[in-house]
Amino acid sequence: MIKQRPIAFSLLDLSPVPQGATPRQAFESSLDLARHAEAWGYHRYWAAEHHNMTGIASAATSVLLGYIAGGTSTLRVGSGGVMLPNHSPLVIAEQFGTLATLYPKRIDLGLGRAPGTDQRTMMALRRHLAGDVDNFPRDVQELLGYFDDVKPGQPVQAVPGQGLHVPIWLLGSSLYSAQLAAALGLPFAFASHFAPDMLWQALDLYRQNFKPSASLEQPFAMVCINVVAADSERNARFLFTSMQQQFINLRRGRPGPLPAPVEDLDALWSQGEQYGVEQALRMSVVGDRDQVRAGLQAIIDKTGADELMINGQIFDHQARLHSFELAMAVRAELTA
Repeated sequence: MIKQRPIAFSLLDLSPVPQGATPRQAFESSLDLARHAEAWGYHRYWAAEHHNMTGIASAATSVLLGYIAGGTSTLRVGSGGVMLPNHSPLVIAEQFGTLATLYPKRIDLGLGRAPGTDQRTMMALRRHLAGDVDNFPRDVQELLGYFDDVKPGQPVQAVPGQGLHVPIWLLGSSLYSAQLAAALGLPFAFASHFAPDMLWQALDLYRQNFKPSASLEQPFAMVCINVVAADSERNARFLFTSMQQQFINLRRGRPGPLPAPVEDLDALWSQGEQYGVEQALRMSVVGDRDQVRAGLQAIIDKTGADELMINGQIFDHQARLHSFELAMAVRAELTA
């Protein structure tokens, strides 16, 4: 059955750098995508923090978000996410407080607990950290305090940021952030576009344990998936091979630019690699308009998601635009 209330569709953009392209071209494509997304009716545009990956250009996430927000008018712009352990909460509060001051009521701050990179780069990012102490819950609460109204005698304030109540989301691919989001009464987004194993468990845990807060009265769950849509199933499957190759390269420890699509993957992966990639990407909807409609409807029905966030790593920019446009056209049909 069709979900009775309209479900918002949002967009995750990793600013992919295709083979032969530059980060500048990736940023220009991201802005073009965001402008189209705004016109099509997408609710949010989120960028994600990754480091030491030559195929992903969104490392300086808040800087990129300023570029995107400045080039759009109404689209909500945010992080999906900022990897908080890489930063001090005050610095992030100041960055996103600045964004929220420049672009009022348009900025989201999604927070992740993973490093967004490999071990060696993690050490380069986290020079101030010692041992394996997990400060994420404390850091989230500190950050919430910097966006809250100033308290009497508060010794440190985020300027700008204090009192702006920038919406904070917790992101995760396991049960950890689901539990923390429930305890703090925050919205929760699950990264099933690359790690779907604990999706159902995390959603149940979040909803069952949610405690209302000043920022949120009821649980609000977003599910992130991959969508590769085209005018034919064959072409969609062809475009999807770029993302599949990207995951093969990640598993081999050789991340690089987004590969061009290929007609046949059998010569490129082993049976074990094929199984691993297909499991990681199984929350992907790939096909023509009718297949995408059926796939998205099934995901909405099964997850009960309050919002869907769509990722699509597609080599050709025009094909990528067309895929996101088709996905939004399907939403209009699902919520009619």
